[in-house]
Amino acid sequence: MSTRTRIAFLKGHGTENDFVIVPDPENSIDLPPTAVAALCDRRAGIGGDGLLHVVRSAAHPEARHMAAEAEWFMDYRNGDGSIAEMCGNGVRVFARYLQRAGYVGEGDLAVATRGGVKSAHIAKDGDITVGMGRARLPEGDVTVSVGERSWPARNVNMGNPHAVAFVDDLAHAGTLYSPPPFSPASAYPDGVNVEFVVDRGPRHVALRVHERGAGETRSCGTGACAVAVAAARRDGADPAVTGDPATYTVDVPGGTLVITEQPDGEIEMTGPAVIVAEGEIEPEWLETFVR
Repeated sequence: MSTRTRIAFLKGHGTENDFVIVPDPENSIDLPPTAVAALCDRRAGIGGDGLLHVVRSAAHPEARHMAAEAEWFMDYRNGDGSIAEMCGNGVRVFARYLQRAGYVGEGDLAVATRGGVKSAHIAKDGDITVGMGRARLPEGDVTVSVGERSWPARNVNMGNPHAVAFVDDLAHAGTLYSPPPFSPASAYPDGVNVEFVVDRGPRHVALRVHERGAGETRSCGTGACAVAVAAARRDGADPAVTGDPATYTVDVPGGTLVITEQPDGEIEMTGPAVIVAEGEIEPEWLETFVR
């Protein structure tokens, strides 16, 4: 498809994790990494943490095998243009777009991703719940540090690695401009997302997070899930043992998420998803990044 053809976009966010949305049901728009990075540029483009390319599963070679389970494929890209498997906040915004466009209504929705088919539920009150899979809790002690301070951390894997440290004050996390040091190095050979957590009340915590490769972010869906699991185990709650779900309210810098771990291990994340604008991409501008 020529980029001179009209290309629509929308802008949305989930707890201030923000995305450029490009609807393209038939997968006819060429979006190489250079174009995605340009669109996500906050000064010279539209601006976003990532891009949600909305494609019918049957029309995308990476998703055709999931078409029988999920009509829509979230072809997710990071803000630098690289491909990513999944983004929990992104799934909520993706579902909100499909609802806004009239493709789906309230209720259950299956979304194909590179991380498999994810379940979503659009509630009448507007919040959207996403099934985030199960957590793994690797054995071994981990320590994270900021300046002179260091803390024991819980190793939680949500398909990506997390180190969860409970602290007295979120300010102790420092600027989070650079990755907080951790030990032993063997615990996270490919780097780690580090969450600093304080208690706000019974089953209510707040976090700041350094996402590997990105620095401090306003929201991290897998991070909120990792924090809820770590807090539950710290508090003596294990749904697999008790048979009762464990629900935690998790405040992130960009808002609030509610995380529930079910007795079967499935973790559900509930939160807002907002579409803030829509418009058209200037074809001549985008064309310079597609060549």
